[in-house]
Amino acid sequence: MSRVSWEECILLLMALLANASGTFIGINIGTEISNLPSASNIISILKIHEIKHVRLLDADHQMLTALANTGVEVMVSVPNDQLLKVGESRSEAADWINKNIAPYLPATNITYIAVGNEVLTTIPNAALVLVPAMQFLQSALLAANLNTQVKVSSPQSMDIIPKSFPPSTSTFNSTWNSVMYQFLQFLKNTGSSFMLNAQPYYGYTKGNGIFPIEYALFRSSTPNSQIVDPNTLFYYTNMFDAMVDAAYYSMQALNFSGIPVLVTASGWPSRGGANEPDATIDNALVYNSNLVNHVLNGSGTPSQPSIPINTYLYELFNEDLLPGPISEKNWGMYNPNGTAVYTLNFGSVNETTDTVTVPLGEVGVFCVANSSADSTALKEGLDWACGSGSANCSAIQPGQPCYESDNLVATASYAFNDYYHMTQANGGTCNFGDTAMITSVDPSHGSCIFAGSSGSNGTTNRGSVASGPMVPVNDGSRLRFLDWSHAHTVPLVLFFWFAL
Repeated sequence: MSRVSWEECILLLMALLANASGTFIGINIGTEISNLPSASNIISILKIHEIKHVRLLDADHQMLTALANTGVEVMVSVPNDQLLKVGESRSEAADWINKNIAPYLPATNITYIAVGNEVLTTIPNAALVLVPAMQFLQSALLAANLNTQVKVSSPQSMDIIPKSFPPSTSTFNSTWNSVMYQFLQFLKNTGSSFMLNAQPYYGYTKGNGIFPIEYALFRSSTPNSQIVDPNTLFYYTNMFDAMVDAAYYSMQALNFSGIPVLVTASGWPSRGGANEPDATIDNALVYNSNLVNHVLNGSGTPSQPSIPINTYLYELFNEDLLPGPISEKNWGMYNPNGTAVYTLNFGSVNETTDTVTVPLGEVGVFCVANSSADSTALKEGLDWACGSGSANCSAIQPGQPCYESDNLVATASYAFNDYYHMTQANGGTCNFGDTAMITSVDPSHGSCIFAGSSGSNGTTNRGSVASGPMVPVNDGSRLRFLDWSHAHTVPLVLFFWFAL
């Protein structure tokens, strides 16, 4: 049998195994937090969201103990500041395994060791010890008879690929070709995955307006709003898929195939500074909701449609101690004090949130009152929404399906949500004096249907309120999917642009 045929068989086998074990969404748990919640509290949050895969950015012993007998699959990390020690000494690597892995198996289901994080692009001076560190750890696992249970790899940044579009012409930075060849050979020999931190937020913000934000947020759903690779003629509906395919093609450029991509970090910041206007709660929820749906539907990427893209969301908590701009500290679903920044549904596959065909706000996204908010502030927000805010509050009047005289939170939620869906396309937000929050959990009940709830025909339900604008009218300096009267020309234009 030819080599190509063997590789095709390997990819098919990996697809079958992935489908058998189940495509998954996991989450990162960082530690750069001034007041990290206890391990037991973190486990409670994981159980609430039914999260079964976590990536620890260290090898915290309290977390490893707390994760015992939970059924959660755990990725443990060798932090960058420990890489040199592990990579220069076989005995240090064995000691690391004996302290951080062996004592916790099998009760804690450790399945991966992530060696460092974005080593080649963040600490290039340590590049030459990366593969030796992986090899020493693998030898220690083999000696402990744990090599079939625990795989070893190392997360790479998209910065390792200087030009990621078109994906078909992507290659790794040639500076690291020797290291990357050894790295990929290790992954191939051990049956491990290529770990990739794929962050469309950075791809969008560093793109200087080349790509529209809709493309980064998975909002591009029609053929006319897709971007075409001029060499393969594959259409890309979102930047995430293009990034993953860029990694596949970069591996192929070094004559490696059959190594699956495992996305170890992908998310969107919920807050940024004055010069970071796209780091918002709304965008964070839209991106992460759509990412969850996209991954769980198991559709793969245009170049690898049969290989699911298992992904770890970045991240569970905002890490307030991280250096850098405000956005760097605000990628989490939760604040360090345990309060939710927004609520995400991990458990089901729905239609993609907020595509360009949705007329009012986002399908599957809701603005609801915070149950812990002050009742006086809630009442003020409710009065404003139904008054000056011009929300349609008819459904919460006596005798109507959403009327609950003794439930201020539910009543305010309906009004807040209606206002949000009516105005979000023109910049309306979900705030109301810090008494409201974004969620993907549908608050509809019985015949009380909230705006944004997906009906049986997939359209947005919003009662009898007059229709608003189809899409936001934004700054004309950026390419936006606004006027599609000449939409048929867009793929051709982008084909020409990237062929130059």
